[in-house]
Amino acid sequence: MKERKSVKFNLQQQLYQNGHLSPFNLAKLLDPDASWDKDQLGDVLHWIRQVVALACGLLWGTIPLVGGIWIIVFMVISSGIIYAYYAMILKIDEEEFGGHGALLQEGLFVSIMLFLLAWILLYSLAHF
Repeated sequence: MKERKSVKFNLQQQLYQNGHLSPFNLAKLLDPDASWDKDQLGDVLHWIRQVVALACGLLWGTIPLVGGIWIIVFMVISSGIIYAYYAMILKIDEEEFGGHGALLQEGLFVSIMLFLLAWILLYSLAHF
């Protein structure tokens, strides 16, 4: 089984180098046996956090929710999703990627800004 995966990986590497295959496939996102480098995992965590930020910002603005507690709720939800993704779905060793702090911080500040932007804009446009 390992030999088959190795042959498939080598074939994918050759095709990618020749320009015939994309460098990333979606099946890798849920595969706990996939190998990740630090940049790839950081990019995936960053974009997951951005999607969560946009969804929460739009939801918070639509409901309409007000108050600082909802920023903390967003951060808990966002960090919980990121933690669940890398610890439970991918089952990676976080120490290889700089520890929990580095992984949980990936894309955090940008996502807070996106969350606030979406929340404030939608709340202001829809309720005033």
